[in-house]
Amino acid sequence: MREPSPRRVDELLTELVEVVETARAVPMSGSCVVPRERTLDLLDDLRETIPAELSQARELLARRDAMLAEAREYGSQLVHDAEVRAHEIVEAGKAEHAELVSASRVHLAATENAAQVREQLAEEVAEHRASAERYSAEIRADAESFADRTLSDLVDVLEQALATTQQGRQAFAQRSNPANHSISG
Repeated sequence: MREPSPRRVDELLTELVEVVETARAVPMSGSCVVPRERTLDLLDDLRETIPAELSQARELLARRDAMLAEAREYGSQLVHDAEVRAHEIVEAGKAEHAELVSASRVHLAATENAAQVREQLAEEVAEHRASAERYSAEIRADAESFADRTLSDLVDVLEQALATTQQGRQAFAQRSNPANHSISG
């Protein structure tokens, strides 16, 4: 027995067609006389070959169906994984968006707060500067007043010292000059 293959089935069918085509025609009919033994041998060979071919075809179909089922399952898993990953990416994007919005809100609030603090500090600095200038003017006025009183007191002391000095000189001049003393005396 030959090894069953698609080629063998094709060969057997070709031989069977040749037998029928080369068979003697029966006069006055569409029938023909075929060699019975040769035709039966070809049919027997076909009968032996076809089940093996059908079995192989069924195996191939079963493998194909299994591969298709596996491919569908794999594809379904890929789609599921892609959907899960897409969902994760979307959620991560939403979270990042929320963080950025929050960060920008914090930045905006910090900027506004910093502006308020700068304004308050500027006002406080202006108040302190004005207060320092008033205090400085008071100190300057007090110092000038003190210096004026001290100089006035010094003038008084110097005038008294001058008066005392002049009196001392006069007294000294009168003692040194007895004629002046006797005249006046």
